[in-house]
Amino acid sequence: MADENITPDVELEAAAALLGVTAARRELDELVIEVARDVARDVFLQLRDKFAFQQVMDICGVDYPQRQPRFDVVYNLLSVTGNRRIRVIVRTDESVPVQSVSSIWPCATWWEREVWDLFGVSFEGLADHRRILSDYNFEGHALRKDFPLTGFVEVHYDDERKEVVYDKVRLTQEFRNFDFLSPWEGMTTLPGDEKARGGSQ
Repeated sequence: MADENITPDVELEAAAALLGVTAARRELDELVIEVARDVARDVFLQLRDKFAFQQVMDICGVDYPQRQPRFDVVYNLLSVTGNRRIRVIVRTDESVPVQSVSSIWPCATWWEREVWDLFGVSFEGLADHRRILSDYNFEGHALRKDFPLTGFVEVHYDDERKEVVYDKVRLTQEFRNFDFLSPWEGMTTLPGDEKARGGSQ
């Protein structure tokens, strides 16, 4: 399957036939497959070795709080030799880890840590589950749909104590008062309109 002259239909059929693939389709001329969580690592090995997807370009999370399992872990792979891309989607929840692909593509470590940090999805076989974008004392996972927009704590430098301190979030009254009127809706005339109507210059 590493042949660069593979047709899109043949590639779609071959990907759909892989053990563990639950759905296969084309979106915007890109191959998209959904893979069962418990066999995902085996599918990734086949995609690398038989389909020549040599690089993982990105791994990200998507949160669907109304759905079970709640999270999608999305892998974007690239075949350099075939100039092809594939998106692989693995569904999971926060309690069952996804198999890490860091031993297949070492650069995946960074993105798996990012998905854990921002969504709370853990990876079996990932050696380092430290936060990568958030502070080590950060509470929760900021890209979950149920995470409060203001967060739980705020960090600032205290001049009197001469150190960085964590405080509960305090919202000023001005922050809470919105009129929800767009500046575009509130304006009835624009500078220069008088010229168009033949008014004074």
